[in-house]
Amino acid sequence: MDIDKFIQNWLQASNDFDTERYLAMFHTDAVLDDPSVGKKFIGHQGIKNYFESYFIGYNTQTRLVKLNRQGDSTHLEVTFTGDFPEGKIRGTFDFIFQKGKISFVKADLVQ
Repeated sequence: MDIDKFIQNWLQASNDFDTERYLAMFHTDAVLDDPSVGKKFIGHQGIKNYFESYFIGYNTQTRLVKLNRQGDSTHLEVTFTGDFPEGKIRGTFDFIFQKGKISFVKADLVQ
């Protein structure tokens, strides 16, 4: 699996607000944990709700700042811009992949 290419495609799907393409990159039972909103989003329906609320709903665009790979996990540092009070904020994603798809991701904002 080419992690760099996968991440670029995932970010593009997110920035295009392409819900189907975004969800296709996750296992059907994947977990997205976002402590900054105080919730875990489980499975495609939960992740869809997260994506529609926090990305599509706030017109969020995500730009990759740094990517680090360690074993089975991948850490991203990003900037988010959008229609939220801060206008621009930093964030992180920590991924675990299985069989070419995301099985777990922790998303968080950086103050």
